[in-house]
Amino acid sequence: MSQAEHDRWQERYGAPGYLFGTAPNAFVKQQAHLLRKGQTALAIADGEGRNGVFIAEQGLDVLSLDFSPNAQAKARKLAADRGVTLRVEQADVINWSYPADSFDVVAAIFFQFATPDEREKIFAGIKRTLKKGGLLLLEGYTPKQLEYKTGGPSKIENLYTRDMLEKAFSDFSSLDIREYDAEIHEGAGHGGMSALIDVVAVK
Repeated sequence: MSQAEHDRWQERYGAPGYLFGTAPNAFVKQQAHLLRKGQTALAIADGEGRNGVFIAEQGLDVLSLDFSPNAQAKARKLAADRGVTLRVEQADVINWSYPADSFDVVAAIFFQFATPDEREKIFAGIKRTLKKGGLLLLEGYTPKQLEYKTGGPSKIENLYTRDMLEKAFSDFSSLDIREYDAEIHEGAGHGGMSALIDVVAVK
């Protein structure tokens, strides 16, 4: 990740309040029935912790990964306010080690700052770090999001298509991909009609 991109996010997360709110992402919340108490989970690019904290509230041991100290200070506060334990590690999610066969669940929500080459590294890391039978929950924007302009990157190459995700995770034992438009309200960072794509996959 470039220094300019790092500084941009540090500045965004340094503003008062929670950029994307404190409620979990709607897709993550909808999949709560798939989470099992006692499992290990990795929340990548977890920012201010709204998704990692929610997963921890379901009884999972969660590692929240992000590169922004400003965001992680808010994640720690949110976890404390909610009365849950959240392990936090400051790291570049592109070049993190992604230890093999280490997590039962990976949540990868809206990390579309990554270029195609960076995304390929992250996807490879996700596949490596999930245990066999592990669950991937991934959500992002499709290219149609460029018409809505309600959040996400301005570069079409950073957005997801069904074909891209099918190729990336074709070796998983199950792969459910859903594309749809929906009104979302996630703090000041994401709001309004959005072109979304969701992945629920098992390694």
